[in-house]
Amino acid sequence: MSVVLPCLNEAETLATCVRKAQASISRLGIAGEVVVADNGSTDGSQAIAERLGARVVNVPIRGYGAALQAGIEAAQGRYVIMADADDSYDLAGLEPFLAKLRDGYDLVMGNRFAGGIAEGAMPPLHRYLGNPVLTAIGRLFFRSPIRDFHCGMRGFRRDAILRLELRTTGMEYASEMVAKAALRKLRVTEVPTTLAKDGRSRPPHLRSWRDGWRHLRFLLLYSPRYLFLLPGTLLVLAGAIGVVALSRGPVTIHGVNFDVSSLLFCAAATVLGAQLISFWAFAEIFAMGEGLIPADPKLVSAFNYVTLEVGLAIGVAMFVGGLLGAIVAVQVWRSTGYGPLDAAATMRVVIPSVTLMILGAQAIMGSFFLSVLGLRRR
Repeated sequence: MSVVLPCLNEAETLATCVRKAQASISRLGIAGEVVVADNGSTDGSQAIAERLGARVVNVPIRGYGAALQAGIEAAQGRYVIMADADDSYDLAGLEPFLAKLRDGYDLVMGNRFAGGIAEGAMPPLHRYLGNPVLTAIGRLFFRSPIRDFHCGMRGFRRDAILRLELRTTGMEYASEMVAKAALRKLRVTEVPTTLAKDGRSRPPHLRSWRDGWRHLRFLLLYSPRYLFLLPGTLLVLAGAIGVVALSRGPVTIHGVNFDVSSLLFCAAATVLGAQLISFWAFAEIFAMGEGLIPADPKLVSAFNYVTLEVGLAIGVAMFVGGLLGAIVAVQVWRSTGYGPLDAAATMRVVIPSVTLMILGAQAIMGSFFLSVLGLRRR
């Protein structure tokens, strides 16, 4: 077993962490090592680690994720347990993690909320807002059972995590590991772990709002279904219903009159929703082609039916339908000698026609782009 500690100027607490990890490995009676993934410390952390018998891996790329990834790649153990080097996690108690790994789990997460958080160990902003909200989003997006997405102490099979090909270099590395483990259907569980107030006299490297945003950004980017598809589908449905209803005339609901102005907004919602659905398809195909997410069999098989030719036929049909509507509007204008028109009546024809032309053009261009993205996938 390898215990990996990411390190950046942790001279105050590193020795304590290394000794605790070594004592735990010795007590368990297993072959083990402590790997310190140093991210450019200037306070002598490297010398402290080497003096205590830990193996130091120098990581030139800055960032929490970069340090951990380098440490995991350099680790020699079948199992890896990672934890921060600030003495906030219980490195003397590795037994629960090892037991679950021996039971066949690929990833064993610590749960600080189940194990206990000491007073002052976690800022209220993180404890009551940041962690619960980001964990809830992660559980929803990735169907993960984990209730503490950002616990810094976790154990895993080294080969299983390396197969995930984790890419982020910052604090969002923690979210990427859990999200990809869920997407790849790894066996995941969690064990209670404690969080103590760290032993450093300096402020932590974590920046609440900056790193919180990086976690949220990652969760959104890896969930095109929630970022694009669901909002797009809702906009298309609501917008299309509004366009169809208002094209026939004004609609009054509970004394509120909806007319041509509302028709224009419904048309805009339909176009925007169609764009979001297109972005979802683009993002899914690209991510699968790059190996960022596992292939979706349903989406891949859809290429057998939704071909470039089918997309072009649908796009051309929509564009021609909109063009015919525009021709009708011009004929009505011509019948008046190209004079003034009833704006409301004309817009009921023009707005749906323009909307169909835009959607048709988008379908044509989107079909070509999807075909390009799908070449590698096929």
